[in-house]
Amino acid sequence: MRVDLHNHTVLCNHAKGTIEQYIQRAIELNINYYGFTEHAPMDYDYKYRMSINEKEFYESTLKYYKQKYQDKINILIGYEVDFMQSVKMLDGILNANVDYLIGSVHFLETKNDDTPWGFDNPEFIGKYKNKNIDDIWIDYFYAIEKLAKLNKFDIVGHFDLIKVFKFLPKKDIKSLAKNALIQIKKSNMVVEINSAGFRKPIKEQYPSKDLLELCFELDIPITFSSDAHAIEQIGFKYEDTLLLAKQIGYKKCAVFKNRQLEFVDIY
Repeated sequence: MRVDLHNHTVLCNHAKGTIEQYIQRAIELNINYYGFTEHAPMDYDYKYRMSINEKEFYESTLKYYKQKYQDKINILIGYEVDFMQSVKMLDGILNANVDYLIGSVHFLETKNDDTPWGFDNPEFIGKYKNKNIDDIWIDYFYAIEKLAKLNKFDIVGHFDLIKVFKFLPKKDIKSLAKNALIQIKKSNMVVEINSAGFRKPIKEQYPSKDLLELCFELDIPITFSSDAHAIEQIGFKYEDTLLLAKQIGYKKCAVFKNRQLEFVDIY
């Protein structure tokens, strides 16, 4: 089966193309399971996410297309939810009647910061030079660990997103990430192999090969994602990520239905 579970729509305000165009392209690429996971509403960073007033439209529109194309593709419905310590996540999203939720960290919050730092936003890249790089990575994986402890999510989004601009730690990455991965395993979560990193300065998938090997050692399931924000990004570098997963030893990947985990063979 070909799987792509992390994709966006124009409702996030930084994607292009209609929902139907995304679906039709996924069908052309012989994708069997295609998931929409719009940036979920929350009371922060309104510029880059849908509003709560659009929730019903988002879900009902996807259900319409899910039925329309049911003989050609399995359309799954979800949300990508930002985990932040200082901003409450909306119960209407955490308890939404969808197939799955992706939990992601896009902001770092520390005692020394007046406001959360959108570390993957090029607008704020300069902050990397004002901090100890190992401390940044430690803070990031600590946030991922806390995200996993909540037991609210099914998938952790782009697990090592902190590497996006290629500011890499001096310490061993596996040692920095291990506690977060152990908690992900305890919380029965899935790690996505997200190909969006190939479109960024780091020029590789999330997570790195080393971290993916650690996922395999810990028996953490995987799934696949292109994190598409445009039609041409759908299925991006799928063959590369598939080959990597197989080389490491994975034979199955995760899909979801009504928040229930299922496995399909990968090829």
